[in-house]
Amino acid sequence: MIRARVIVASNRAAAGVYADTSGPLLVAGLRELGCQVDEPVVVPDGEPVGVALRDAVSDGVDVVLTSGGTGVTPSDRTPDVTRALLDYEIPGIAEAIRSHSRERVPTSVLSRGLAGVAGRMLVVNLPGSTGGARDGLAVLGPILGHTVDQLRGGDH
Repeated sequence: MIRARVIVASNRAAAGVYADTSGPLLVAGLRELGCQVDEPVVVPDGEPVGVALRDAVSDGVDVVLTSGGTGVTPSDRTPDVTRALLDYEIPGIAEAIRSHSRERVPTSVLSRGLAGVAGRMLVVNLPGSTGGARDGLAVLGPILGHTVDQLRGGDH
């Protein structure tokens, strides 16, 4: 079983200004893919995302999907915090997610989201919208099991 976690990076949702909608969608999608996943962890953008990612590594989680904080505003820090924790990037995943969205949502190319590996954990940054969450799940669905198998030391 793949152990997954969803981390929502949202200053306003973390402060209780509104309820996040992308995190529950990601949890439901990961469960449909057969993952074991708890409810989303909601934190402000920036270093709290790094703390949540480090917690996931020490908890032995296989996959973390982050939602939010991937844009170009000064407060969008999720990719920067994520990059500092990655052992290596997997650029094709992030490129595929942006490409999947581009025709319908031209501004999707502004996402700075990353994908990579921290220890043996796959980390993928997704935009904070429900559309971005759906697009991320559409791209990840066919490759998630194989990726986790490889990270666990599986053969090609």
